Amino acid sequence: MPFGFLSGTRAGIDLGTANILVFVQGQGIVVNEPSVVARHNRDNALVAVGAEARTMQGRAPGALSIIRPMREGVIADYLTTEAMLRYFIGFIAGRFSLVRPEIMVTVPVGITSVEQRAVRDAAEQAGARRPAHLVPEPLAAALGASVPVGTPRGNMIVNIGGGRTEAAIISLYGIVASESVRVAGDRIDEAIQSFVRRRHNLIIGERTAEEIKIAIGSAIPLGEGLDTQVRGRDQINGLPRTITVGSDEIAQAIQDALGQIILAVRGVLERTPPELAADVIDRGIVLTGGGALLRHFDQLLTQETGVPCYVADGPLECVAIGAAIALDHLEIIERSLPTEEEQLVGLFPQPER
Repeated sequence: MPFGFLSGTRAGIDLGTANILVFVQGQGIVVNEPSVVARHNRDNALVAVGAEARTMQGRAPGALSIIRPMREGVIADYLTTEAMLRYFIGFIAGRFSLVRPEIMVTVPVGITSVEQRAVRDAAEQAGARRPAHLVPEPLAAALGASVPVGTPRGNMIVNIGGGRTEAAIISLYGIVASESVRVAGDRIDEAIQSFVRRRHNLIIGERTAEEIKIAIGSAIPLGEGLDTQVRGRDQINGLPRTITVGSDEIAQAIQDALGQIILAVRGVLERTPPELAADVIDRGIVLTGGGALLRHFDQLLTQETGVPCYVADGPLECVAIGAAIALDHLEIIERSLPTEEEQLVGLFPQPER
């Protein structure tokens, strides 16, 4: 990690449910760590952040709490999120810098004004220059994937993160149609945990489920016979046990979760204006986020929607890169986003007369 940067640092932060990434203009990705914090229960002192804290998950003594402060794309634990941001922003600004960095933080599309203020306040309290800027994740992902969102053409992005999947049609830096579902990497991991427990009477943890997904996970049956050994605790006798799980089993286990993602994508396509829909057919759907790396998910989405799909280069980093790029288009982007009053009208629509 660098110990400091020049004054006037500008950075984009992907404040994800599973990982936090920081991209500094002129420096590249300087932080790529799990969104996990270890705190001491006695005085709430910070013990570890990021990868170090994640190694303690499921293995920590009772005196420590291992916390994931982000849930389903929004802040679940404000104080812990602020502490985590303060830790990582310290690497951006430098330990003795008097100039706060200019920060763009990503947020899920369609979150409430209260949730937006929580993210902005947490970033500012953690050391960002006031005001901290916010950008919807699909727009940041599109910018990071080099999608030409500034043109009057329809571009579709599907960002599959840890806690949410967001699908959006973007044109002229604005989101024309979108849908956000709380089904993504975490829900897929839970489906694998549930399947292994139900089919094999074996209890496994979150990390093991994620390792299975990475090793042999596939959106459609591979027919290649990939398998992996899984260690856990026997549900019947409570003793440690090792089993072998195949890729086709995992493909079956995660079908329901993937089906909800597909429904969200189809819902956005159904609400897309005809001219923009024609553009999407020509340009295809761009997949970003860690979930885009699931084997053959692009093929499954193409089969279900009839629209070509492809995975962006470096899908894990697109959102953070795009957040930093968004700082260069700040005025245009802020004009295209709804105001708090417009959001409230959307939440509480006026009755028809």
